[in-house]
Amino acid sequence: MAAAQPADDALASADGVGEIIVTAERRQESLIDTPVSVGVVSGEQLRSFTQGGDDTLLSLAGRVPSLYVETTTGRIFPRFYIRGLGNIDFYLGASQPVEIIQDDVVLEHVVLKSNPVYDVAQVEVLRGPQGTLFGRNTTAGIIKFDTVRPSQELSGQIQASYGTYNSINLDMGVGGPLVQDKIAMRVSALYQHRDDYVDNVYVGPSADGTVSPKKNAMGGFDDKNARLQLLLTPTERFSLLLNGHVREYEGTSTLFLRGGLVKGSNDPIALRNVVAFDEADNNQQDYSTAGASANAAWDFGGVTLTSITAYERTQGQSRGDTDGGAAANFPFNGVANGFGQSRGNVRDLDQWTQELRLASDGDQALKWQVGGYYFDSRDITDFYQRAFFLTGAARNPNNWVRLRNKNTSYALFGQVSYQLTDQLTLTGGARWTKDTKKTRLLKTANTAANVVTYTGRTNVRLSDKEPSWDVSALYEVNPNFSVYARVARGFRGPTIQGRSAVFNADFTTANSETILSGEAGFKSVLLDGKLRLNATGFAYRVKDIQLNGNDSNGNGVLFNADKAEAYGLEADLELRPVPNLSITAGASWLHSEIKDPDVFAQTCGLNGVQVCTVNDPFFTRGTGTGRTYFASIDGNPLPNAPEYNFNIAARYDLPVSDDGRLFISTDWNVQGYTNLVLYKTEEFYSKGNLEGGLRIGYAGGNGAWEVSAFARNITKEKNLKGVIENYMAAVYNEPRIIGISLSGRLRP
Repeated sequence: MAAAQPADDALASADGVGEIIVTAERRQESLIDTPVSVGVVSGEQLRSFTQGGDDTLLSLAGRVPSLYVETTTGRIFPRFYIRGLGNIDFYLGASQPVEIIQDDVVLEHVVLKSNPVYDVAQVEVLRGPQGTLFGRNTTAGIIKFDTVRPSQELSGQIQASYGTYNSINLDMGVGGPLVQDKIAMRVSALYQHRDDYVDNVYVGPSADGTVSPKKNAMGGFDDKNARLQLLLTPTERFSLLLNGHVREYEGTSTLFLRGGLVKGSNDPIALRNVVAFDEADNNQQDYSTAGASANAAWDFGGVTLTSITAYERTQGQSRGDTDGGAAANFPFNGVANGFGQSRGNVRDLDQWTQELRLASDGDQALKWQVGGYYFDSRDITDFYQRAFFLTGAARNPNNWVRLRNKNTSYALFGQVSYQLTDQLTLTGGARWTKDTKKTRLLKTANTAANVVTYTGRTNVRLSDKEPSWDVSALYEVNPNFSVYARVARGFRGPTIQGRSAVFNADFTTANSETILSGEAGFKSVLLDGKLRLNATGFAYRVKDIQLNGNDSNGNGVLFNADKAEAYGLEADLELRPVPNLSITAGASWLHSEIKDPDVFAQTCGLNGVQVCTVNDPFFTRGTGTGRTYFASIDGNPLPNAPEYNFNIAARYDLPVSDDGRLFISTDWNVQGYTNLVLYKTEEFYSKGNLEGGLRIGYAGGNGAWEVSAFARNITKEKNLKGVIENYMAAVYNEPRIIGISLSGRLRP
């Protein structure tokens, strides 16, 4: 399913919607012939969404049916949800059921998942379990980014924009032959910058030396990225694609706005560009990432052997005021209350992956592929809590922990597709996976006198092995209309949460989850090629679903619920009713439920008081200021699972010369009811979030260059994207950015 394909592409054909080629089954094939629900975003459209400096990954939220993206840990930790399945855990070692693949390489750790995408050719969102062919197992789906590859033809693109808050966005790529027919290269780069624009207005003492008040204290970022690709084709039957990339990022972690919600109301009242933080040194965040891959293919005549070897590494830190305000402004019994800050520090992370795949070539009735996959990720991660940063007598230099995490996985997989008749094709795939995770506590959080008080586990190992499979059938009614059905089983391995040791609490763990999913739909090109209309209905059941709540310290707690069930619809269209007008739209609807009468989640307690309005049955433990509240989550929707999403984009071109035209384009998305936590409240949800963009400009040289004025979040919406429950803190979307943009293309 192609969501909002090229409505904003100056080169889009005025005559029809054209053909979309995808690689959802590791082969190039037409979207209409692919028995998988696939959402597609072109590189041109993604660059339009990110003109104002938006995070390139977060910009996909609401633009593809059934896809939602958010973050409460800044630009280094986006969280992805497909058909309602995701993970709200902000732990640096968190496992996510949505897999990110960039240039055929799996990015597993949450920091690696944040690597921005640039000089992109196409984005494919594969919805539903995808364990058979791609990398690691995934129960929700895959977001697959394919950048522009080197070729023997000189080509390039550049887009530069400047806007509000000195926002700069530069996305470029250029490449061509180095040695004719033997070596080609492509150099790509992304630079994004925004000045600090949020004022810290806190006036008062700081226990850790944070300087305030301070104008323009936070909110900005510098994100520098570069990639070099070399394509070697020494013979007609062998190719080797080498990819090396680096990232240097400095910015501000997510700003939690304490008191942004008041009890009984869902209206976010905090200002966007003003905070009152007494600690955490203005929420600094920085990371360095680098990686390389070698993608080799040997054509043996009828079959091709592919080897993909990749290495990724990262290190960095993120610090934040976790209470989202100044404790002096929220006294309890006349005393400043609610101090909180933390820092997560990935000291070193190394990820190695190796894939071997043997696949048949050509358009024969029988197509097959088999292979093996190995994954190894190791990191040392530190977590620091507030007492470590204090400057007075209360300082505790031992208030931090060090964890060593190791995750290994290996799998064997295969797929067979057979065209029974000219119209009917059957496809089946299977995979066997073993996934192992180990977490060792290297340093405990001790007293200031360095006395060990931790009594929990220090070495935890979890391992599981499970099969995954999928079966599908596609029936071509005619070359422009096909129907398909697919049933799939997916698996996500067990998970360990070790950060709790910094509070002297034992590790929490979750067992493996499995999903059984079914879907059916149609794909079509109608009205003499002027309309593309696709739709899918789906339903799934996740057994032993992994969920994440909070303990009394606001620390993530892993647990399994018995199951979750969901069903829904997703549809999209692309319409070119008349020359020079293009309209695209996508919509999804979802009903999800957690089903387990024996599972409860801790609610919004502070100083023994439930500060929000809980609509679920709940019970209490403890007394006085130590009282905690636990709500039943049975029957509740999955968190961050929008009930509906709708997006629409349109572009109209007015020719004014032989090679030039004026144009206007706009895109909008609206998000339905979305519960932000596991339990139901009057406060912690979003509903009707609206966001839109507008571009007006001139395209010259038959689309070779464009100059435009643009606005992102043009209506200046202040949408609720996340919360910190016990502090009634709000997290908002990106601000409005107005600016100018210049883009150009160097065509083959």
